Amino acid sequence: MKAKKSYGQHFLREEPIAQRIAESLQLLDTYQDILEIGPGMGMLTKYLLRYQPAQKLTVVEADPDMVAHLKANYNELPHEQIIQQDFLKMPISQHFAERQFGLIGNFPYNISSQIVFKTIEHRTQIPEMVGMFQREVAERIAATPDCGEYGILTVLAQAFYEAKLLFIVKAGSFNPPPKVQSAVIRLTRKTNQDLGCDEKIFKMVVKQAFGQRRKMLRNTLAGLLSKEILYSDDNFTKRAENLSVADFVTLTNQISEFRKNSKNDEPIDEPTTNEGEND
Repeated sequence: MKAKKSYGQHFLREEPIAQRIAESLQLLDTYQDILEIGPGMGMLTKYLLRYQPAQKLTVVEADPDMVAHLKANYNELPHEQIIQQDFLKMPISQHFAERQFGLIGNFPYNISSQIVFKTIEHRTQIPEMVGMFQREVAERIAATPDCGEYGILTVLAQAFYEAKLLFIVKAGSFNPPPKVQSAVIRLTRKTNQDLGCDEKIFKMVVKQAFGQRRKMLRNTLAGLLSKEILYSDDNFTKRAENLSVADFVTLTNQISEFRKNSKNDEPIDEPTTNEGEND
């Protein structure tokens, strides 16, 4: 079976890497189910089934040819647990109700950031995620402040999850080989999910601060705080990439207080979940 560009397919062909990815899930006792995204021909699926009962594993695959292949070759996996759908359109509550589940997969690179944003959206049900990403995106998710990789995706992911880059995967490990290197990361949900600020305003502040990432905060946040405040504190001479998650929480509370005192009741637009690839 040939990989299809329309689905962003690059089939992992090295067994030890598939085994290592499957073994990277650590919190198996904390959730009842595992959802694999984009199983393709089942290289990773095979190892997940070695370590977990088939009734715990559900796979979601957009390509109907791959779904037919999985149903024909993985008899131990009930057909109702092989879902033909785009994960981004998959109604989580319909398949998992309120159950906790681990998320894993060799993610299609063209939707990998959106997968992270959907994970964040459903974080109350997803304690852990292990995924193969394009290396640059993986490094962005796991980045620290004061580096070029640090951005919207970093801050929003690390606000709710601990991120760890596990290992790098060379292009030759796939068929066909992608034009980029890959990396596997693990996101582990933080125990405390209370940011200590208004989450909607937090997301808006992060998005706006990185909107012109080379400019100082006193420029990118103009309109959210008074000019007097922006020029009275040297912290506003920093750039977005210099702020930690905790710094963004503090900034959010400062903006929330200013909005309250200025009686600014304009609604905050929820950021769309397609940002992050080029932030």
